[in-house]
Amino acid sequence: MKTVPFLVALALAIAPIARAQTGVMEVGADPALHGAYPTNYQEIVTSWLQTVLIDAPSAQIEWVTAPKPGTMPEKKHGKALFGYLVEFKLNSRNRFGAYTGMQKKTVLIHDGQVIKATGFGL
Repeated sequence: MKTVPFLVALALAIAPIARAQTGVMEVGADPALHGAYPTNYQEIVTSWLQTVLIDAPSAQIEWVTAPKPGTMPEKKHGKALFGYLVEFKLNSRNRFGAYTGMQKKTVLIHDGQVIKATGFGL
């Protein structure tokens, strides 16, 4: 019986570390920083995918989270980019016509546009 509380404590200790390794940090929403809440986030992401995927019509999307206020680091200037984080899983065809399998992706939306993404080879 002592194993269960230990495993719970271990899981709670590891979760913040795993989140920190992604370079994504959740913060409270401030409209001046994060922009307007993207109620049409699925449309925004789907339209953006049309511009970055090799075979966009083949895209299969599973939405993991609704938009959450957050930030991602910007490498060029060393500053944080603010917006709304959306996590989803994506399966689409690559340049060889084969499906890649479901892969986790995250985008940062600010004022109705995807401004940063992780999980893509961009």
